[in-house]
Amino acid sequence: MNTQLTERIAEGESKLPRHVSLPGWVYRHPELTRLELERILKPSWQIACHLSSIPTAGDYVTFDLGPESVMVLRDRGGGVRAFHNVCRHRGTRLLDGAGKCRATITCPYHGWSYQYDGTLLATPVRESFPDLDRRRYGLKPVRTEVMMGFVFVCLAGDPPPPSTMWAPVLDEIAPYRPEEMVPISSIYTEEWHANWKIAMDNYLESYHVPTGHPGLNRLFTPDYEDQRGIPGIARGISWIRPQPSPRWSESVYQKHVPSVTADLPEDCRRVWRFYSCLPNLGIEFMPEQMAFFQVLPNGPDKTIIRGAAFGHPDDRREMRVMRRLSNRINMQVNKEDKWLCERLQRGLESSAYEPGPLSTIECWMLEFHDLLRARIPEIRLPNPPARFA
Repeated sequence: MNTQLTERIAEGESKLPRHVSLPGWVYRHPELTRLELERILKPSWQIACHLSSIPTAGDYVTFDLGPESVMVLRDRGGGVRAFHNVCRHRGTRLLDGAGKCRATITCPYHGWSYQYDGTLLATPVRESFPDLDRRRYGLKPVRTEVMMGFVFVCLAGDPPPPSTMWAPVLDEIAPYRPEEMVPISSIYTEEWHANWKIAMDNYLESYHVPTGHPGLNRLFTPDYEDQRGIPGIARGISWIRPQPSPRWSESVYQKHVPSVTADLPEDCRRVWRFYSCLPNLGIEFMPEQMAFFQVLPNGPDKTIIRGAAFGHPDDRREMRVMRRLSNRINMQVNKEDKWLCERLQRGLESSAYEPGPLSTIECWMLEFHDLLRARIPEIRLPNPPARFA
């Protein structure tokens, strides 16, 4: 970083105190999106799938992060492997979505095939590659760790493993037995017309819940009333209110979910637990299911929300009703969040916007902003540096 830029950042810090929101340009600059992928998202742990989504050999799920793509699959010995989803011949993407490989991983372009352990098995017209050493052209592995039943992948750097980061809160999660759950919805994606940091800011603070989520506020106490934080992870608990909601579907859920989930400890039957893990992950535990979601950039002003829900195998009608009702609540909350974030994106593009003060309730959002400033110091500037122009 040159001296002039350092001086501009120092000047910017004096104009932009730490306890105010970020400048508007940070939420819409394309060069910043590239830096965020390289410095923040690739050197972090991302959920690719749940173990139950790849139960048998050859089952796979793909995960995309910007231009990168990872495949996670079961090998023939039952292990879990992850590779860059790129053919070693000329770079064709090998797999899409989720599914099952037939005997080998085969490139759809020229037919190069790989075993489930990533080794190159065969190349059509083998004699046209007279000096090819197949041992040199296996699929490139990606670092993985399995925790809470989720398969985490990391594309760059050497961040602490998920089991280390999450260790202080795993005792709270253990009663839900997440590793024993199975998918109750397929992995979904949806696009929001807002910068990814706006969506993550939104998840990290519950200051907006009483105003922005009236239904959720009728059902539960705000999770900022029962918070716990460790480095990189914040946990909030929303407790079911004792007074019934005036909405029939909400009151049915309030009344019956504790008895339908009697296998859980009593204090887990009346709460929704929200865990946010920097830089872009959320995991939620409800009495009847759990869900994860990721906030992924899709350019400077668009975001991909990716997630899925999981639960213990349970064919009871009562459980199906509870899951249907909670999904209805969550879908409404998601719809409201999308509307709020897209509205905020439009406001941040106005010349009238200037960073405003943050509430103490928005402390986890401040931790996120500190991470951004540490990895990309230019974010401290009130305006983008000239080299971003």
